[in-house]
Amino acid sequence: MAVNAEVQKNESETAVNLIRRFSKRVQGVGLIQGLRKRRYYSRDKSKLVRRKHTLKVIKRREEVAELIKMGKILERPPRRGRRR
Repeated sequence: MAVNAEVQKNESETAVNLIRRFSKRVQGVGLIQGLRKRRYYSRDKSKLVRRKHTLKVIKRREEVAELIKMGKILERPPRRGRRR
């Protein structure tokens, strides 16, 4: 949905007043609020994509556990959270 926020310069209007009027028009139309809402939006992944990713993670964890049992890699110590 495209929304235009257009203003025309009056005869005795300064550039500052024109910019101020344009800013008010943009706020009134709701362009900035809409952009901020959509800024970090990401679509939900499909069921198939989520399932594939989960299977991949499970397989990777099993491989790491197997390598730890064989002694080929060291087990990482548990991570400690930082207090704020």
